[in-house]
This record gives sequence, C-alpha cells and structure tokens, in this order.
Amino acid sequence: MAQRPAPDNQVLAGRPFPLGAHPEAGGVRFAVTSPVADAVEVCLVGDDGSERRIELTERTFGVWHGLVPGVTVGQRYGYRVHGPYDPARGYRCNPAKLLVDPYARRITGKLTSLHAAQGFTGDPDRGPMSTVDSLGSVPLSVVTSPGGQDTGVKPEVPFEESVICELHVKGFTQQHPFIPEALRGTYLGLAHPVAIEHLTRLGVTTVELLPVHAFADEPALIRSGRHNYWGYSPLGYFAPHAGYASEPGREVEEFRTMVAALHAAGIEVLLDVVFNHTCEGGPDGPTLSLRGLDAPAYYLHTRRGHMADLTGCGNTLDAGSPTVVRLVTDSLRYWTQEMGVDGFRFDLASTLGRPRGEMFDRESTMLTAITTDPILSRCKLIAEPWDATGEGYRVGDFGAQWAEWNGRYRDTVRDFWRGATGVRDLAYRLSGSSDLYDHNLRRPWQSINFVTAHDGFTLRDLVSYNEKHNEANGEDNRDGTNDNRSWNHGAEGETDDAAIVALRTRQARNLFATLLLSTGTPMFTAGDEMWRTQQGNNNAYCLDDETSWLDWTPTEASEPMLAFARRVVRLRAHSPALRQPEFFEGRTTVTGKPDLVWFRPDGEEFDEIDWFDEDRRTLCMWIDGSNSQARNREGALVTDHSWLLVLHAGAEPAEVVLPGPEYGETFKPTLDTSTADGTPANPGVLEPKARITVEARSLLLLRAPRDTVEIPQL
Repeated sequence: MAQRPAPDNQVLAGRPFPLGAHPEAGGVRFAVTSPVADAVEVCLVGDDGSERRIELTERTFGVWHGLVPGVTVGQRYGYRVHGPYDPARGYRCNPAKLLVDPYARRITGKLTSLHAAQGFTGDPDRGPMSTVDSLGSVPLSVVTSPGGQDTGVKPEVPFEESVICELHVKGFTQQHPFIPEALRGTYLGLAHPVAIEHLTRLGVTTVELLPVHAFADEPALIRSGRHNYWGYSPLGYFAPHAGYASEPGREVEEFRTMVAALHAAGIEVLLDVVFNHTCEGGPDGPTLSLRGLDAPAYYLHTRRGHMADLTGCGNTLDAGSPTVVRLVTDSLRYWTQEMGVDGFRFDLASTLGRPRGEMFDRESTMLTAITTDPILSRCKLIAEPWDATGEGYRVGDFGAQWAEWNGRYRDTVRDFWRGATGVRDLAYRLSGSSDLYDHNLRRPWQSINFVTAHDGFTLRDLVSYNEKHNEANGEDNRDGTNDNRSWNHGAEGETDDAAIVALRTRQARNLFATLLLSTGTPMFTAGDEMWRTQQGNNNAYCLDDETSWLDWTPTEASEPMLAFARRVVRLRAHSPALRQPEFFEGRTTVTGKPDLVWFRPDGEEFDEIDWFDEDRRTLCMWIDGSNSQARNREGALVTDHSWLLVLHAGAEPAEVVLPGPEYGETFKPTLDTSTADGTPANPGVLEPKARITVEARSLLLLRAPRDTVEIPQL
C-alpha cells in the first residue's frame, strides 16, 4: 500500500450527508462513499498542478467525510483511496489514481493518458497494481456554490398533450445561421429565441435531451482519435457536460438559463440519463471514479469477482446496491430541484429492474425508490424497456408510473408502410397499444410512440437506404443494427430519379402522420421535420461533425416537409379525440356508436377473419369524438369531431367506401399525405357511403364535423 501523509489536525469531522463537496463554515465539507476503503484522501489541486493531500479521518455508514477550512468555491479536487487491490474479488482500489467525486457538480479536464489512468499493469485481472500517478492525465472535480438563478415555472404539460422532440444540445444549433457563432452548439444556443421559436412553431411541448451528464470518451475512441458525440458514456451524474457551455466553467449557470428559457416558452425539459453503466468500461478500462472507490459497491460482479455486462458497454451499475440506489435518486432529485428539469428518459432501463443481475422485477428496489420518492414521483418517467440481453427486453412490463419507449410501435409502423405486414398489429399500435399497456393501472399515453430516434436511421434515411452505411465510424461497418426495417424505394441513397424522390417524401409523410395521429405520446427526432440525412449512418455516436449536426439550409424538399410537420402537430393539438387519455373500450357513445370501429375499404366492419389476412394493406379507423374521454386543464371532459383515418400501403390506388350516415352527416378531408404539405387534394365535403379514391401508399384523414365543436383553421 502506498504511504499516506499524516492526518491534518485542522480538518473537522463534518457530517456524512449530503454527499459531495459543500461550502460551509469557512471551508468545504467533503463526503464520499467507499465502504471498503482503509483510508481516503481528498486532494486539492492548484492552478500549477501541485497537489495537497488531506486525509479524511471520519467514517460514518461507509462514508468518509471531513470539513477542510480555507477551501473556497472553484477549488479543483479529487480523491485517492487506500484499500484492497484484489481483482479476483472485484476490488481495484489504487491510491496512485486520482478519482472524480461521483457527486461533483462540476468536472473539468479530460482523460489524456490511458496508460496513466489504468489501475493495473499487464493483465487487468491478474497483473499487479499500477504505480503510475494519474494526476495531470484525468478529469478533476470542482467545488461549486449552492443554488443559482430561477429556472422558471415548470409547464407540467399533461402526458396526453405532450409532443416530444428528441434532440442533441450541440447538434441542434451548431450550424444555425441566425444564432451567434459563440453560442452555437451550447446550452445558451438552445436557449436562443430563434431555436425556441422553431420548437414552438412546430408545436413541441417537450424536449428530450441526449445525455448532458459529464461524460468521457471510451478508450477505443481515444486511440482512434474519435469522440463520443452522443454522450452515453457517463463520468459524473451531477455535473453538466462542460463541452456544451459557451464560457468554460459556467456550464451550471448556462444549463439553468436554458431551462428557464424553455420553461418561459411552455416547453418541458427531459434528460436522457444513463444509470446502467459508466465510462470506465470493462476491467481493462481506466480507473477514473467508481472503480477506484469501491468497485463491488457500484458495479455488478459475478460470484467469482468478474464484472458482469448487461449493457454491452463493459460494466453494469448494480441496481441492487444501496450505494447505487442512493447515487441515482440523489442525482435525479438534484436535476429536478436545483437544475429545474421536468423528467427523465432512462437509457437501458431494464438494468434498473435487475438487482444483482437477476431476473427483471418491476417492483425492484431501484424502480420502487424512484416512483415512491415524493419529488421524483411527480416527474415524467420514461423507460427504455430493454438492455443488451434477451431477458432485458421488457416492453410493456414496467410498473404503473412508468411510460415506455414502445419498440413494438416503431417496428410495426415501419413494416406496414414498407408493405411487410398486415393490419392486425397495426390496429393495436394506432389505438394506444392496449395489448401492452392496458394493465398495471396504465394509460395509453404511457406508450411513447416513435418511428425514429437518435439510434438508427433518420426519417429521410429510413426511406432512402436498405442497408446501414457506417464506414465513417471506423469499425468496418460492423457497428449499428442490421434490423432497420427500411426501404430505399428503388435506389440506395441519394438519387435524381424524380419518381423515387416523390415516393420517398410521401412515405416520410405517411410515417410522420401515423406517429402524430396515433393514440399515445408521440416522439420524433429533431431534424426529421427538415428532411435531415446522415447519409445512411444508423449509429453516428462518434461523428461530431456535419453528419450529425442539423442543417438549417432551406431546400426544395425540406420546406414542404417542415410545413407538413407543423400542420400535423397542430392538427393533433386541436383534436382531443386523437390523443385520448383512456383506452378505447368499444363503449357506446352519445351518437349510439362505439368509440372505435374498424372498417374495410368496402365500408363494412372488420370481422375476425379479416384481421388474420396478412396481405391486407388498407385499414380504416373510426374514432367517435362525442365521448372522447379527453379533459381540459381544469379536468372537465371535452368533446370533439369524429374522425376517419384511412391508411393505405398498397402499391396501387384503392377505392374506399365511407361509413354510413349513422357515423356522420358529412365527411371533410382534412389531411392528405399525397400532397407535399398535407393539404387535401380533393377538399370537397363528402356524403356518407361516398366512394373515394385513396392514392397509392398514402394516408387520408377525414373529419365528421359536429356543430357544437369549433373547427380550427389548419
């Protein structure tokens, strides 16, 4: 064991909680969890790189703590942990490695030397402990002041009214011509009025930010000179990523400013949080924080001391560890209460329900701790309901308070519009996925419907490529999924063929309209509304360049797509029947008809045999708006027009017979994907039982007006 300095007699005992570095009583109180440690030193690093080591002599509940007089806000620091180094049992304490405080509110610097950060020599599981000092080669924690500016009143948008836009803080504004260059790609760039105007005009109620927790590049990327652009490689769960600040060192203040600006516009802020693994990777990865503090207290290990990997990232946080449960819930409360965010999307959330790596349990300690917390239970909680294992695929299996990314929705809608499936599963997805969520006291809005996300093709690429094209990632096109369910419509990638381009844009409108008109909560990826491409790359996690950044240059294709997107989002906002908070039950409404009816193209209702015809490519969905179950903000029920949604994925036009007069005295075409901006090609009022032609591969929405309902201008 390395030699330790004598205890500093001026250090006061302090208190173990809250954890982290907190200015108080003329100094700073430090507290860090390391139950296995024999001793812990807090190391104060000067501007010249010099180091002052101070031993924390008090240990309470496995927390090492002490109040160091004279330390001020802005002080850089880290921890050195003296304890067992026994990889066979999972222990990897190494005082030669300076460790980031897991509770640091600011983290500065980068990992610059993998060799210096490695805790081992030779074989990571059998080799001796490295004695190379990592000071100067690893990130440092920074003492911050408590509190900050107001982040505004939280909009508290009801889930059923929410329209979520998933976006990357940097990529969203990095190329925006009307945002000052110094602010592009930053928190303040997203707070700029021009950026917010785009979101509000589009009708976005909620932004879901790709990870903003401080993160570090993985060793493989460092060796290849690449960078982790997405941020799914967390280093600290309390510190905002410094790279998104316009002014170094002001990331906390700028993040709060961004949240306040979005709140002022009525837009909620959700964070994509990665509590399933960290940037330390597998046993051969660097020792930067948790690994050196007490690896078995933080990471999942087998009984033989080997690290377990349920994430495909080399390590897995142990959701059954009290240390991890505290870390996660403390972090979530901090971002909610002090940083102002409105909710969270949990990456690979199934790992949080697998304590000690066991079978998934929706009532596990971690998931229960989050949903029963008096602060967190009021947040929007969204699970990505899978991990990297078969056991982890749990779509529909989370508990009552969890919304979920509905992967079944994505796959079914993609398959239908490319002509690869019938209509049976599609009907479930359009109507709120009751087969998945009508249990455990859940609502249809807990289905987060999506067709695209950061991980996979953009909307444009989904209709332009049959295969992934990830060569730029440096992994010989081996990375990224092969299950894209895409269709290039006759040419791989960009083409000048006018017929192919026209069909692609129509299919994109079909996909986007289906998403917004389905019962549930829609989520789309920023840039899809502007015809964004990644040139067929479906895993651009390491491309911090024009491949990933949004291009704001108007084009002949992007302008109509943006107009169409605005039209559909606005239509949803003004149509309560299309975003109901309750599942359809076949209940009889005041019109005497059920709340939901499925029709064949010939105008007859579906029978049991029809649902099992896998060659069917046309589905008509009738929604009675007279008893929509939607409510206003005061809680009163509201009525709406009734709607007929016609989806036709066939290669030729289809003749469709409208329902009879018992379903509506007239039918008014309202949205038509066969036109560039969705304006109906034939807008005239139609009579019941009228025969209409629906264009090949198109969607048509018709309204059956009710005299007592105001018709908005679209």
